[in-house]
Amino acid sequence: MAKSTFVHETYIRTTPEKLWSTLTTTDSLKRVWMGTRIESDWKVGSPWRAISPEGTLYDSGEVVESIPNQKLAFKWVNEWVPDFKAEGYSLCQYEMEPVGEAVKLTITHSAERPDSKFIAAVTGAWPMVASNIKSLLETGKVVLVDNPRH
Repeated sequence: MAKSTFVHETYIRTTPEKLWSTLTTTDSLKRVWMGTRIESDWKVGSPWRAISPEGTLYDSGEVVESIPNQKLAFKWVNEWVPDFKAEGYSLCQYEMEPVGEAVKLTITHSAERPDSKFIAAVTGAWPMVASNIKSLLETGKVVLVDNPRH
């Protein structure tokens, strides 16, 4: 079956441990996701969810792979846009690879369907989130504070 896939790579001057912490700590995630609260314990089989500053459930899913400082993968369903929710689960993966004094972060978001409307929509959000992750780890500040999508 054809699938829809978005891949974003960036190099961050940090350590795998600091990157992992940023990707799995509620306070850091809230900063890089522009106010959206992401909650989970990031253990395989655990649920995760994304909640707007106003309390709306944006997204949810389940952790399917969790290898500290290397890889985090989770099923993802959009909860607030009916067309996206109707598509069912997608898969999001963070892969971390040390490269000299940096870490290569590869974000892959895919759906087991051709022409996924949800994957098309996230192609605009992931570069913003990745920029915030990079900026937070390298400067202590995020680039985007408010989510322009909502």
